[in-house]
Amino acid sequence: MADTESKEIQAKQKQEVTGTAEQTRPGLVFTPDVDIFETENEITLLADIPGVEPEDMVIDLRDNVITLSAEAKTSSSKDERPVITEYGTGTYHRQFTLSDAIDQEKIDAKLTDGVLRLTLPKVSKLSPRRISVTAG
Repeated sequence: MADTESKEIQAKQKQEVTGTAEQTRPGLVFTPDVDIFETENEITLLADIPGVEPEDMVIDLRDNVITLSAEAKTSSSKDERPVITEYGTGTYHRQFTLSDAIDQEKIDAKLTDGVLRLTLPKVSKLSPRRISVTAG
């Protein structure tokens, strides 16, 4: 599938930030790593978003652009005091443009062990058939 026009999903290109008004709250913003797989009937997107609970995940579909947003939080309790912190917390954000080949009404999302599995079914193609002609 070398032709870019025939791809059902494309990663949104990097865009330069033109001002400081983009981020409205303090903290880090991460771009989750993704793997994308395709079969004849669907595209599956796997996104690594450790530290995110399903209730903290937002998937928005608007104008053929699907946006993944999530908040990663620490799991420490009030009794614990940090000794070493290597795990960064913050917000995950990534966008993808969908083509008309995706059936947007049937998109499914599951979050398990820090991995988001987004299933993007393709629009079913009409199978060829013979149309009967009647008199009248």
